[in-house]
Amino acid sequence: MHPEGSQWDRYQRSLCGCAEVPLWLDTSRMPPDDEATVALLGRAFSEMDALEAGAIANADEGRAVGHYWLRAPELAPTPEMRAAIEGTLARVRAFARDVHAGAVRPERAARFTDLLVVGIGGSALGPQLAASALGGLSDRLAPHFLDNTDPDGIDRVLGSLGERLDATLVLIVSKSGSTPETRNGMVEVASALRARGLRFGAHAVAITGEGSALDAYAQAEGFLARFPMWDWVGGRTSLMSAVGLLPGALQGLDVDAMLEGARAMDAATRVHDARNNPAARLALAWHAAGAGRGARDMVVLPYKDRLDLLGRYLQQLVMESLGKERDRHGRVVHQGLAVYGNKGSTDQHAYVQQLRDGVANFFVTFVEVLRDREAPSLEVEPGVTSGDYLAGFLLGTRAALHEAGRPSLTITVERADARALGALIALFERAVGLYASLVDVNAYHQPGVEAGKRAAASVLALQRRLLAALAERAAPATAAELADAAGQGDDPETAWKILARLAANPGRGVRRVSGAGPADAQFAREA
Repeated sequence: MHPEGSQWDRYQRSLCGCAEVPLWLDTSRMPPDDEATVALLGRAFSEMDALEAGAIANADEGRAVGHYWLRAPELAPTPEMRAAIEGTLARVRAFARDVHAGAVRPERAARFTDLLVVGIGGSALGPQLAASALGGLSDRLAPHFLDNTDPDGIDRVLGSLGERLDATLVLIVSKSGSTPETRNGMVEVASALRARGLRFGAHAVAITGEGSALDAYAQAEGFLARFPMWDWVGGRTSLMSAVGLLPGALQGLDVDAMLEGARAMDAATRVHDARNNPAARLALAWHAAGAGRGARDMVVLPYKDRLDLLGRYLQQLVMESLGKERDRHGRVVHQGLAVYGNKGSTDQHAYVQQLRDGVANFFVTFVEVLRDREAPSLEVEPGVTSGDYLAGFLLGTRAALHEAGRPSLTITVERADARALGALIALFERAVGLYASLVDVNAYHQPGVEAGKRAAASVLALQRRLLAALAERAAPATAAELADAAGQGDDPETAWKILARLAANPGRGVRRVSGAGPADAQFAREA
């Protein structure tokens, strides 16, 4: 017999999940729920119900939030929305079939062999996670990604494709069509294809908002197809839209099973019962661990190589949704929940020492996968397989942290398959929404991201003014002198950084003629 209050008893009482996937959540090693916070779940559940019914989530934009409808179109608030979701899914399936059959083909090859996704943020992270978690040697099209505006990174991806670029299908993913990183990647890929004598449009597909700049460009260039991005689906919750479904289907992933897993988890997390709703329990655990203000970071440790990108995916989903300066009443609160981590057991060698003995400013989210592989495993020593070691590291690390008073929760799935991935994504999406209600922030807008984009645009504007100021000078000048001439005398540091980088790259119109540091370096026009 185990006494009431024992760890076994706490484990049994804390366990809940979704039997259809199957998936279980164990919060027995997290701080206890605060009853006042549990009472707030009634409001959180009501707000989530209203959201799914089509309520406006972003009053400043007049937008609803509809990623839950993507796996249950019958819940969409209008017949037109339902038809758009179902019609897009049918088009995704049909286009993938045509590509696989060679009915849609490149200019100089019998079939497309590779897939290049050009996007950033949720437009790349979701497809990357799905490709890593579910793909393999049997992929119908081998996936590649351009998810940054780093020239060297672009060269590495295009270089790895080599002559297979002739048989590469390019997906350009941008809701507005004006996202600089995605536009730059598109321009670079288009140039590489044209350098090989190929028409860019004959290799390209756009996933974008209707009427966007990319939509117009795709029509003008004769893209193979265009698929929609709706304004009621945010980038970080777009995996179940064409953003994730089209590259997944082209790769040959079971996107229908992913949708089924998300749909099953949505049903399990609609229950207005904190004890039996895994998303509610997850949100309460976050709240208890971080005192309702993100006082502890979340370390994500999936013990499965296929899930190595889960931490990166959750960084955007959680941090972009919850990291807010103000609450919904305009009060300054500086809310958030920091997320980091990578896979176990590899990365526990990097930081478990600190997790066990260092600063207690975190809680761990273990992700456990019961099925090691589909075939029977080799015994690496009598009675023990490689998978047994992996499980031992997970359970051992979990126990060691518990002994040191370090909180953790564990999510267990039977297999790392498409249903489980869909369920995991849906679980965290719902938990984010419920937690946001508990701490009274809007999880569905991102003013800080927009501020960063505006700041980047101002830097590029300053670069143009610096180049103009340099072109007018006959003699070399310092960064401070050029900043004054460009009307940026109060920020010579930014001017120095711009000029130093331009001087380091040939053909940019700037050369360093003397000096090494920010104060004494002088710049002139490139000969």
